[in-house]
Amino acid sequence: MVHGPSHSAACGIFPDRGTNPCPLHQQADSQPLRHQGNQQSPLQTIGEEQTQNPYTELLVLKAHHDIVRFLVQLDDYRFASAGDDGIVVVWNAQTGEKLLELNGHTQKITAIITFPSLEAYEEKNQLILTASADRTVIVWDCDTGRQVQKVSCFQSTVKCLALLQRLDVWLSGGNDLCVWNRKLDLLCKTSHLSDTGISALIEIPKNCVVAAVGKELIIFRLVAPTEGSLGWDILQVKRLLDHQDNILSLVNVNDLSFVTGSHVGELIIWDILDWTVQACERNFWDPSPQLDTQQEIKLCQKPNDVSIHHFTWDEENVFVAVGRGLYVYNLQMKRVIACQKTAHDSNVLHVAKLPNRQLISCSEDGSVRIWELREKQQLAAEPVPTGFFNMWGFGRVNKQASHPVKKQQENATSCSLELIGDLIGHSSSVEMFLYFEDHGLVTCSADHLIILWKNGERESGLRSLKLFQKLEENGDLYLAV
Repeated sequence: MVHGPSHSAACGIFPDRGTNPCPLHQQADSQPLRHQGNQQSPLQTIGEEQTQNPYTELLVLKAHHDIVRFLVQLDDYRFASAGDDGIVVVWNAQTGEKLLELNGHTQKITAIITFPSLEAYEEKNQLILTASADRTVIVWDCDTGRQVQKVSCFQSTVKCLALLQRLDVWLSGGNDLCVWNRKLDLLCKTSHLSDTGISALIEIPKNCVVAAVGKELIIFRLVAPTEGSLGWDILQVKRLLDHQDNILSLVNVNDLSFVTGSHVGELIIWDILDWTVQACERNFWDPSPQLDTQQEIKLCQKPNDVSIHHFTWDEENVFVAVGRGLYVYNLQMKRVIACQKTAHDSNVLHVAKLPNRQLISCSEDGSVRIWELREKQQLAAEPVPTGFFNMWGFGRVNKQASHPVKKQQENATSCSLELIGDLIGHSSSVEMFLYFEDHGLVTCSADHLIILWKNGERESGLRSLKLFQKLEENGDLYLAV
């Protein structure tokens, strides 16, 4: 066994495929990891021999004292973690070594983003921005651990941060929207928007940004100073009121579209230039074609079962976490091409795309699962449900209009999401994860732990290589031969 870092923050475990977590996890939380005894659950399972799951080794990292909610990649080998204890920790993704601990916030951290240095700057150190419930924002130098600057003039908690690199400004969203320069000078701000505050921000073309405020989307345009104006300005240009409940997720998917998802399972794809609706889905709670009973079913459905917490995407698809399920929506065909309605025992909180048509998801139940998107020929006896991504409007689907769509879907090539890996290690809700091409997966959890999931074959090869190098340095290799 190769030991982890010499400090006590990391513990190295190399289990066989499908084994139970180490005693460290059991000490952290005595509650069961999964509802494995529930025979009525339609949850897809996988045996102990997870032949397609490469992540057979893990390192458990301990430095936080409360829920770890955020992970951000700094470069090819470093990442930072943050959460409810108010500290930021910088880690080595290969060894699990704790590199720095950044202390400056007095309450939980609510947002974190990287803050790249400009080419014109002499110092090329990696910077990050962190916002906290203590109503401060801090700029950190992740190479030295130094606190570069701090802003403490906020009237409310900053819930989200966004960097507009082309304009060389950054935005903070709370009960109002503020625009800042790199020196942390306030350039302009909006008036009080809402007590609920801005939950998400993205940049779109024409110097505009989209802000999610409750169930509304507000389009703002940033006006840079010119010869005729003295300073920056921010103008509200449009309010989009198509969602019926609070917006939980907002992302850019390509140069043409951005996507939003709400608490009651509404998913809308928007045109990024004119802000019109390209596609809409409101029927995740009822994937059956029984259209006349939609309202009755919806009344019986728990909102959490259809909440859209997160998206990820590639050039072809948007991968959507809907309640406990995963859905794959094809951007070109404008329909769902695969779904796993019960991917986890609890709500899916984060999804990410891996190479080779693979997807990873994590859940409130403490599980991390790897899926593979596989093509399959859709049989006529198994039509793709017409309830998905109704392109004909927001209300009740017109039965007559849906016939040609249904016929087209029946003859189309669809896909399936097949479970290929089940990573059992955390004892509480897994909040999010990062993927490193060379160093594996990183997950963070409400159990206060961070886990590095390692490719077993790769790590074994690296250990063998190091052993031969050591033998060669000592001259033992030639003696053995």
